[in-house]
Amino acid sequence: MATTVNNAFAEFMKEKVNLDQEKTKIARSSRDNLIDNIKGFSGDSDFFVVYTDKILRFGSFERGTKIRPIDDIDLMLCLSGEGTRTYIQSGEVFYINGSDADSKNGLMTDNTNYLNSTKVINRFISKLSDLQDYSKAEMHKNHEAATLQLKSYTWNFDIVPCFYTDTGFYLIPDGSGNWKKTDPRIDNERITDINQKHNGKLLELIRLAKYWNNRKVTIRIGSYLLECMILQKYENKEASENWWIDLEFRDLLNYLSSAILSDVDDPKGIQGNLNSFCWDDRCKISDALTNAYNKAVEASNMELNDKNQKGAITKWGEVLGSDFPEYTGE
Repeated sequence: MATTVNNAFAEFMKEKVNLDQEKTKIARSSRDNLIDNIKGFSGDSDFFVVYTDKILRFGSFERGTKIRPIDDIDLMLCLSGEGTRTYIQSGEVFYINGSDADSKNGLMTDNTNYLNSTKVINRFISKLSDLQDYSKAEMHKNHEAATLQLKSYTWNFDIVPCFYTDTGFYLIPDGSGNWKKTDPRIDNERITDINQKHNGKLLELIRLAKYWNNRKVTIRIGSYLLECMILQKYENKEASENWWIDLEFRDLLNYLSSAILSDVDDPKGIQGNLNSFCWDDRCKISDALTNAYNKAVEASNMELNDKNQKGAITKWGEVLGSDFPEYTGE
């Protein structure tokens, strides 16, 4: 019953924002089943040996920041270098020297000895297409992953082939046939640490911010960029003894309205500045965040100063949209 702002937010988060727990369990099970299926290809003459210990679950589903509905689940499927594949680096581009088996399987960039990441993805697609529980395998639009659609569920898997290097990072497709450096483990560990610092309450706030962002009241901020900006704030903020998600969200809107105007460094130290918006777009997003913040201030003033729960709930509806609960009191 949405008779108070607290009750309204609790209902909203449970029914509209947070993932359904049963569907989440099913999604995790289907992901693990897919991993087992791919392991079954390991060592095939037309495939690779899978490096099981370095398979990496990553992305917002793994970090606990995905909101409804479950649409995609990310997976980095690690392949073994088998002691024969090596790499060289030129700027931000990495080239992997392929093996004799790679050459026989037609996986090299033409007229080179370099393993072509696009051809590797296409080999994944070919193998995945033979699996019975899935309806379609195709190249992801960014040419950095294979997308696999399931027959029985609504979510897809984005499968990124990768190699783990002896210097402790991963190489993944760069969308142009070569490879690039990444390490999502840093993101996974960082968000876990900061969430624990704030008593396990930060993930839900991130999900609420993503919900607002997806309302398309302005130019949409990329999910990863949005997470990084929020983590910047809470990494340097002391844990609150009293945490109210509506008040945290109000203050977060104000913070983001300033943060979006600045560059945002990749916490992994790999990609550089993550904020690729031009100045005009940064300003448009900032204005929308400021507008939402001003309405949130009105809502909290109604609740805390005027003791007007109905007015506060209605005002929050202006910020979060028509799916936010209506006041149900007398």
